[in-house]
Amino acid sequence: MFYAANGPEQCNNPPWMAKSVVRVSALSDQSRSALLLALGGFALLSVGDVLVKSMAGAWPGTAIAALRYVFGTIGLGVLLLVKEGPASFTFPKLGWQIARGGSVAVAAMTSFTAFHLMPIGEATAISFTSPMITAFLAAALLKEPMRRQTWIATIIAFCGVLVILRPNLAVLGPAALLPVLAASGMALLMVANRNVTGTGSALSMQFNVALIGAVFLCVGAVAGDASGIPLFAVPALPVSVLIKAAIISVTASCAHALLYLATTKAGAASIAPMTYVQLLLAGTFGWALFGERPDLVSVAGALVIVAAGLYLWRTGRAVATPAIGE
Repeated sequence: MFYAANGPEQCNNPPWMAKSVVRVSALSDQSRSALLLALGGFALLSVGDVLVKSMAGAWPGTAIAALRYVFGTIGLGVLLLVKEGPASFTFPKLGWQIARGGSVAVAAMTSFTAFHLMPIGEATAISFTSPMITAFLAAALLKEPMRRQTWIATIIAFCGVLVILRPNLAVLGPAALLPVLAASGMALLMVANRNVTGTGSALSMQFNVALIGAVFLCVGAVAGDASGIPLFAVPALPVSVLIKAAIISVTASCAHALLYLATTKAGAASIAPMTYVQLLLAGTFGWALFGERPDLVSVAGALVIVAAGLYLWRTGRAVATPAIGE
């Protein structure tokens, strides 16, 4: 409380304090808006995962991933042409662009196939090791220092992975490791993204990764079909798969747009915990739509991974946030 010179009964708060209150209120509104946008984005990603799961047995995950990225490339290409013109179709730092496309192709092929073979909630839970793998790869490839907290979070998270994989390894064998490969692909994509930051617009970077990823995925789908392995055989394209792949492409693009808007309002660190909404929705959809009932041990493993991620996020915020007065 601030007092006027002629006594407390006539005092008023100074103008700067009123302005601060307004700014805090505006920031609070922005934060709420960002969280709602992030919620919508992660919910749409879960809808896409459910659609992938629903196509199990109709078409292989490799071919579905290829079709989804072909649709995405066409849509993003048209949008980029209209908004930025032909000159925007460039590939700066081509080596890293290829790494981005290859990484997203690995992540898509392995995650889509994992959704066909495993409970969707468990596959999604394992994919949440991606932030820890990203930190590890950044240290190995970019020589970034790896904090002690990151090592702790990584060890904890992989303990959770081992718990979840316990029943799946016995049933599926090495195929149960597909979500780990998917998480590693996404982690490598994050590292590669850092090396192309600022070389083009967000839309052009999204188109580049979609186009190169689509090429890798088409090659992977053809190779899988030629391998003679029944899991990767590509039969005639059902109309239902065509429609669902198109829907997944649209929902994924909308999800990424919502998440981008959320980060512009509150920053990536602020909305990071909302990623776990996707895990909750995946478990709920798996239970309600596919009759997947995880045992208590698998649920405990998922909670361990979530705890590791939240720990890493919280310690990261502590490092990034300066003390008052700095």
